[in-house]
Amino acid sequence: MNKSKHLTSNDRSNIQQYLTDGRSFKHMARELGKDPSTFSKEIRSHIQFKKTGCYGRPFNSCLIRKTCPVRKLCGNLRCNGLCKFCTIHPCSRSCPDYQLEICKKLSSPPYVCNGCKTRSSCTLEKRMYTASDAQKEYEETRSEARQGLQITEKEALRLDNLISPLLLKGQSLHHVCINHADEIMYHERTLYHYVDRGIFSARNIHMPRLMRMGKRKPKKSPFKVDRKCRIGRTYIDYQNHLAGNPGLSVVEMDSVEGCKGGKVLLTLHFVVPQLMLAFIRDANTSQSVIDAFNTLDEALEPEVFKRLFQVVLGDNGSEFSNPGAIEADAQGNSRTRVFYCDPSAPYQKGAIENNHTLLRRIIPKGTPLDAFTQEDINLMMNHVNSYTRQNLGDKSPYDVFAALFGEETLKKMNAEHVPPDMVTLRPSLLK
Repeated sequence: MNKSKHLTSNDRSNIQQYLTDGRSFKHMARELGKDPSTFSKEIRSHIQFKKTGCYGRPFNSCLIRKTCPVRKLCGNLRCNGLCKFCTIHPCSRSCPDYQLEICKKLSSPPYVCNGCKTRSSCTLEKRMYTASDAQKEYEETRSEARQGLQITEKEALRLDNLISPLLLKGQSLHHVCINHADEIMYHERTLYHYVDRGIFSARNIHMPRLMRMGKRKPKKSPFKVDRKCRIGRTYIDYQNHLAGNPGLSVVEMDSVEGCKGGKVLLTLHFVVPQLMLAFIRDANTSQSVIDAFNTLDEALEPEVFKRLFQVVLGDNGSEFSNPGAIEADAQGNSRTRVFYCDPSAPYQKGAIENNHTLLRRIIPKGTPLDAFTQEDINLMMNHVNSYTRQNLGDKSPYDVFAALFGEETLKKMNAEHVPPDMVTLRPSLLK
């Protein structure tokens, strides 16, 4: 039995077919020459979650969906249909009696619905294994594991304080490494990479010999500060956390750039009320993100902050690479949970991506943000949050948020209501 080789694309195609045929892990092991645990780990690592219904019925994961008689949860008095069949306003978002049901079969092998005989008539969330998606995730993980900077911000600051002053005196990096080997404890070639990537205050221009050499072709994949930050915080972990704790308040976070190297926005989007906050930052660093969360924590007070920011979902940008500092306050008390989307999968936080289109009406893509202050950004967000949305029952995100959490909370976040006729979503708003 060969246990050393990775699964290939053909192996994954065979696994998908075996699952469809209802084969066991032992059968797969005999056919493919692997240990049965290999297939258990492979399938659970690459499960695809799909919220799809069945023929004639939409997705509905409520425990009492079959007998539920509730109508008019959306507030539309002209609607006569049962809410459990509604696709525009799913009852899971607003029904107080909603109880999440997860199929008991998924807690035991094979953990997916590929070979389930009742899948065509089931309205619960499906868990599928697809060979093409599994192969793509495997290749992305393999690529990500072979890149990145294995250094924390604290360690980078220590090295910077030691190395940069000596380089600015005209010393070579080789000279510094030889005379401070016991303090640096990094390979010389590694430090050259750190200088080239702008980790230190000193730059390549401060090393004359290096500047005479030809430039190497830059790599497409950027360095990460700490690629281990995603362990236990992947998108699958996020989905499992929500499944085990239904009804949590989810906030999606992202960055909006103007011009490269200039100021940048941190956007925080409350998924259910669709209210968005934005904070302008001088640089796209992880510390600036941490400072924004600390400022919000102080303004809202800990209990309110914990209620609003129960789960935070971001992408894989380096500015979000210190989740521990976001999850805990200055005293080390837990205040939220941070998770990450899969690489190259912005659709997994589609709510905030969609809301960015409103921001781009006021600040078109490519417009420098350096001239804007936080007051300008607050004004812009007040207009965006006062803009009526059809999917909110013709209410604005401000109105929905105020109904859920109170206007006092909005005032603490510097949010104000703008009369409907005064809402402006044009660049002229900030001129």
